Amino acid sequence: MTLIKSISGIRGTIGGKPGEGLSPLDVVKFTSAYAEWLKNQSNEKLSVVVGRDARISGLMIENLVVSTLTGMGVDVINLGLSTTPTVEVAVPIEKANGGIILTASHNPKQWNALKLLNNKGEFISGEDGKALLEIAEKEDFTYSEVDDLGRVIEKNNYFDIHIEEILNHELVDVEAIKSANFKIAIDAVNSTGGLVLPKLLKALGVETVYELFCEPNGHFPHNPEPLPENLTEISNTVVKNNADIGIVVDPDVDRLALVCEDGSMFGEEYTLVAVADYILSQRVGNTVSNLSSTRALRDVTEKAGGQYFPAAVGEVNVVNKMKAQNAVIGGEGNGGVIFPDLHYGRDALIGIALILTHMAKTGKSPKQLRESYPNYHISKNKIELTPDIDVDLILEKMGDKYSHENVNTVDGVKIDFAEEWVHLRKSNTEPIIRIYSESANEEKAEQLAKKIIFEIKEIIA
Repeated sequence: MTLIKSISGIRGTIGGKPGEGLSPLDVVKFTSAYAEWLKNQSNEKLSVVVGRDARISGLMIENLVVSTLTGMGVDVINLGLSTTPTVEVAVPIEKANGGIILTASHNPKQWNALKLLNNKGEFISGEDGKALLEIAEKEDFTYSEVDDLGRVIEKNNYFDIHIEEILNHELVDVEAIKSANFKIAIDAVNSTGGLVLPKLLKALGVETVYELFCEPNGHFPHNPEPLPENLTEISNTVVKNNADIGIVVDPDVDRLALVCEDGSMFGEEYTLVAVADYILSQRVGNTVSNLSSTRALRDVTEKAGGQYFPAAVGEVNVVNKMKAQNAVIGGEGNGGVIFPDLHYGRDALIGIALILTHMAKTGKSPKQLRESYPNYHISKNKIELTPDIDVDLILEKMGDKYSHENVNTVDGVKIDFAEEWVHLRKSNTEPIIRIYSESANEEKAEQLAKKIIFEIKEIIA
């Protein structure tokens, strides 16, 4: 059993004793703390948007969260089966005080989580998260008297509202997509993407859609993280049906992966690159991604006349940097596209609309688009350490060793060489140094990682 309490929410495995997994008692405690945190900010009647993915435990968690919020005197706008970006869109439209998304994102079916939003529909800040965790730890919350209980308002039309927001954007060309007559295969991993992706594609004028795993029953047919090794079936479906593209989302539809027309992987790192390429062809501007994302975004941005800015790992950090630099597009290398015109959150749905518009306008296939971008490969490794080792000191020494290079210490240590980079980060939960390296090909990326690992072990010795 696992329970992880973080500044952005609470996640864990279903079952076990309180405090050891995401038990009903833990759900109630942290939902109560969230409601109390909201009360501390306003004396007015509060409302919170709630939505969930299709996990097996989703309805059980939803019932607990909704009942707890109403017990705290908070009105609940319940979207039921939804997506993370749809809840993020709904919060400001409903003028709600916050939102809770019930999803463990790409984690397997035994996991669930409460992701917490502020009144802008954005993930709460680190400072707010710490305050909330303190409330939960002290159980410093008070439930409402019977006459002050919250009410529940069911709204099941937010997929349509979200899609309408996408269709109305000037950079989404529905006519161009319709005229392209795309044939598209989709894999929604038996979660809520199975409800919204077909609806979105139909609204975009796509008539031929090959649906894989679109029954929102929470029984994931494969590991739900959209990595190449988990996408063999959609790859075969694309080739078998001569489809123009394969589209894959994770259970809460905030990550987007693409499959090329020949069944090869477009690469999650390059989802954001392709969307940025299209946005930057229409407007000059800045871009942001986290320090562990591909350098290709920087290359594409600078080629288009914009400026690229790196952010610390974590969606909140990327969003803050995007706001500070007035970025026109940003996100993460895990297929997370953040398009601020719509909202400041990762959104696979707007990503799909922009990618299809890009394909339709350029006449390029996914393979041709992918080959038009600088080709890099990222290698991901880690070093497990004993608890007595000072990880911060190791990272400091590595930064000093390469002080003649371009070194960024905002989030661990990132060393930018002329043709490649390496990013060293410590884990927040265990004695581990994560090592991300990127170079021109897999062999060079692995060589760089091995070199850095050797040097770290020398420091330890």
